[in-house]
Amino acid sequence: MVRVLFVCTGNICRSPTAEGVFRHFVREAGLEGAIGTDSAGTSDYHTGEPPDHRSQQAAKARGVDIADLRARQVTVADFRRFDYVLAMDAGHLSQLRRLAPPDGTAEVRLFMDYAPGATKREVPDPYYGEGSHFHEVLDLVEVGAKGLLEHIRRAGV
Repeated sequence: MVRVLFVCTGNICRSPTAEGVFRHFVREAGLEGAIGTDSAGTSDYHTGEPPDHRSQQAAKARGVDIADLRARQVTVADFRRFDYVLAMDAGHLSQLRRLAPPDGTAEVRLFMDYAPGATKREVPDPYYGEGSHFHEVLDLVEVGAKGLLEHIRRAGV
């Protein structure tokens, strides 16, 4: 099984949205038994909490349910458990690279590296923004998730 971890700051907006959208595409492709997903935050601010209600509403409007997800903090063990540890922005990527143990096997990259032709390399934090910011996140995440799924399929899943 290929395992993918999406990472943002508090694990209540961007990373659960990315996980939910990617999980949705994996399910549509009939690959639930071959690809596993999770999300985490670089901080423990919201551990145990569900995704931000605005993230849930925006995702639900596109047919993606993320209400079952709960925030957690990324751990050193994640770099051994997952094949991909994907950061939503450069700050997260820097933190993840510092946290990664020498024997970590995960590919640590920006999530949007998998988005062909994307206009942005980072997924902006919508937390302090308005509702439209959550839809912008979804627009970016959908492109990234499709690209990531295609990358994983080309790799042999």
